[in-house]
Amino acid sequence: MISRFVLLVLPLLLLTVPAAAATGSHYVPRAGDLFHYSETINLGQGTGDYNGYTETTLISGSVGVTSVLPNGTESASYSNSDAWSNNSGAQESWTSSGTFTFSADSFLYVQGTDNQTGYVNPSVWFYMDNGLAPGSSFTVLNTPMDVVSTDTSYSLGAPLSEAVQTIYAEGNGSFVRNDVYGNFDATYNWKNYFDPSTGYIVGYLYTEQDSNSSGDGFSLTDQVYVTSTTYPLTAATAPASSSSSGSSVPYLLVGVVIAVVVIVVVVAWLLSRSRRPSNLPRHSGGGDIRYGPPPGAPPPIHLTPGGQPAVQQIVLRETVKVNCRYCGALIDTTAAACPNCGAPRT
Repeated sequence: MISRFVLLVLPLLLLTVPAAAATGSHYVPRAGDLFHYSETINLGQGTGDYNGYTETTLISGSVGVTSVLPNGTESASYSNSDAWSNNSGAQESWTSSGTFTFSADSFLYVQGTDNQTGYVNPSVWFYMDNGLAPGSSFTVLNTPMDVVSTDTSYSLGAPLSEAVQTIYAEGNGSFVRNDVYGNFDATYNWKNYFDPSTGYIVGYLYTEQDSNSSGDGFSLTDQVYVTSTTYPLTAATAPASSSSSGSSVPYLLVGVVIAVVVIVVVVAWLLSRSRRPSNLPRHSGGGDIRYGPPPGAPPPIHLTPGGQPAVQQIVLRETVKVNCRYCGALIDTTAAACPNCGAPRT
């Protein structure tokens, strides 16, 4: 009876096991997997030439798997809607979309990317091996990451506004920025949160600080969280402001929540006030995020329009006229004789 029961129940159990349940394996993306996300990028805290200058980019994006090939390559599509503004009142909006492929085995982009430019053979940023244990390493784009925890609570923003269970990974680095902004020494920290069941991104917080020997500099923050998914996320208890015990992870989570609140407040203030596109590397020394350089000195004001000669003054003098005593014609008082009859004026 036991053997017959096992034979009847086992197939049903296997149907409910996620693709990543086998020991040492990871979730393989399926056609139809899709997530939408919200991204907020802030540039601020400027010094020197950047003192008082701020920029904000709001992005509503999506990434979805469209088909799965037998060789482990996944076909996918992406779509972004961006809105940019700075503190001087300049605004710009644009959209982008396209297709690309990536490998579920190597986690690398295979052909094309979701508009990620400037990287050398990058790993995808939105998907990881969910079978990795704490202490393991992997790569996001071109940044090495270490798995800190496989059970970390992460608070999502609106419209979900809930806490979910995540894999927490973190990476740090430095690079030299040399672009339209100038030459800077940049350091960054990148905290990533992935869904333990699928390995798809749940959210991240990227922070970067740029400075040079002239005293110029700025900070950059990039906050992402998913707003909807076609696969279920695992609910978790929201991280509390006062944590009970020994692990350092709750303190890190509190810092993340505080950072999110600060970013939301700053974005709301910038949008309540009131781009010239250029390239600013994203997530270390490569990538493309559209920002506008700080405004330069206004052009000189010319009282006389350039290329036009100064107006010449012409003085008109009036001459008094009198009648000729002989013929009656009007003649100038300065004339010696009448131009009509030739008689002397006096």
